[in-house]
Amino acid sequence: MWSLWPGRVINAGKSRHNEDQACCEVVYVEGRRSVTGAPREPSQSQGLCFYYWGLFDGHAGGGAAEMASRLLHRHIREQLKDLVEILQDPSPPPLCLPGTSGTPGCSDSTHLIGPQSCWSSQKEVTHESLVVGAIENAFQLMDEQMARERERRGHQVEGGCCALVVVYLLGKVYVANAGDSRVRCECNTLWPFALSGHSQPQGFLKPELLGGEFTHLEFPRRVQPKELGQRMLYRDQNMTGWAYKKIELEDLRFPLVCGEGKKARVMATIGVTRGLGDHNLKVCSSTLPIKPFLSCFPEVRVYDLTQYEHCPDDVLVLGTDGLWDVTNDCEVAATVDRVLSAYEPNDPSRYTALAQALVLGARGTPRDRGWRLPNNKLGSGDDISVFVIPLGGPGSYS
Repeated sequence: MWSLWPGRVINAGKSRHNEDQACCEVVYVEGRRSVTGAPREPSQSQGLCFYYWGLFDGHAGGGAAEMASRLLHRHIREQLKDLVEILQDPSPPPLCLPGTSGTPGCSDSTHLIGPQSCWSSQKEVTHESLVVGAIENAFQLMDEQMARERERRGHQVEGGCCALVVVYLLGKVYVANAGDSRVRCECNTLWPFALSGHSQPQGFLKPELLGGEFTHLEFPRRVQPKELGQRMLYRDQNMTGWAYKKIELEDLRFPLVCGEGKKARVMATIGVTRGLGDHNLKVCSSTLPIKPFLSCFPEVRVYDLTQYEHCPDDVLVLGTDGLWDVTNDCEVAATVDRVLSAYEPNDPSRYTALAQALVLGARGTPRDRGWRLPNNKLGSGDDISVFVIPLGGPGSYS
């Protein structure tokens, strides 16, 4: 059994309730069908088990975070049902699953029109990519369910949430992030892992959604009316470098993304470009909906635990932005080393102490001028939630 040590603390007066939600589950997946299409005998059913951890940082209300914490792992389970036998079979995944009665199979190509010589050979699809796709689809289905609940009288889902999910399945760890929560791996293996949750908003890809109120082009600073006709540096979603363009009237519109770093806002309204929910959110002082510019699809990374030897000091640290707003990677690494070295390797309370130390270190201590860190900077005023997951040693996994 895999062990888990959480730490949580409510915000320092920002709101009355903790809008962070957390979930930890061991989920059994029973196959939906046989890969060959033949009926499966009950004695032949060999399901899969996956371990699941989720942090959900709510905003504008806790409804979306609460709903995701209850249901997202169930969507992942449903998406994995067709993959149970495939994932247990070392051979490459089949291109198609058997169709239902009366549905033509994939081997029937008589309905295809046109020459086939232009098609390349079949693309390689790995078992790992099937799990990633299942997780991505689960996030989308969760977001669609929130949208449906919004339309039901008396069942409105408040606000939205960032979602950070870890799934352990068949020796691999899948980390899916949609938002500004983050995960950090502290171990001796070379695994650079820090998911930011920020990505290009849909407005860069589909400028027609901006309603004539915003510009999808990025400039080093806000363009001024007096600069019309001048040439200024700019770039669009296809560019990593910069070029000069003549400033025109439409370039005076408000930038789609304004601000830098943690203060960056999409359409001057929200600080993330991925997340669940927010189906009611409108741009400030506008009727333009935010949702088309927020992607519900997570960024997914995979780590193969079977490739490395792990010791009891190797851990995953999952945290909402209440932790990462005031704590950097080096500080987290120092806290991990300091706390774990103070305990015997087989003492499970060391991970509880680590989670608590990370939370309290980000909150700081109360002083006359608010909560302060040891360097006298302001501590986090946000909800803080942390999971510590040991990757090796006694009691971590079987």
